[in-house]
Amino acid sequence: MPKRKRVSQVEKWIKQGRGSGIGTEYKPWLQIQDVSSLGRSTRLKGIKTSRQHEFLSDLERNYFYLTEYSDFVVEIREQFPLLPFEETIIIADELGIKHPTDPKTGESIVMTTDFY
Repeated sequence: MPKRKRVSQVEKWIKQGRGSGIGTEYKPWLQIQDVSSLGRSTRLKGIKTSRQHEFLSDLERNYFYLTEYSDFVVEIREQFPLLPFEETIIIADELGIKHPTDPKTGESIVMTTDFY
């Protein structure tokens, strides 16, 4: 009997639609339950987007308040993935910087930006 192929976390999250969508349909790449932390995390419903936003720190939450009430901001996407992550690996190599890896598996992880 053939072994089942293990689906990577990245492939699984892409299939779930994480890091994609616009407005109310956007799904953040990282969600609060995905990250273990001793800090504070917050979920807030946005007025502009009419969806729940995921913030991993007080600083992210406070910046969200600025964007939420700015007339210049029309869309807010948090925990936005920098995909394809193979490109961030190449950039890190060119700069001589170690690309982030999962401490358990040693595999490269998808980098995210707090806001897009």
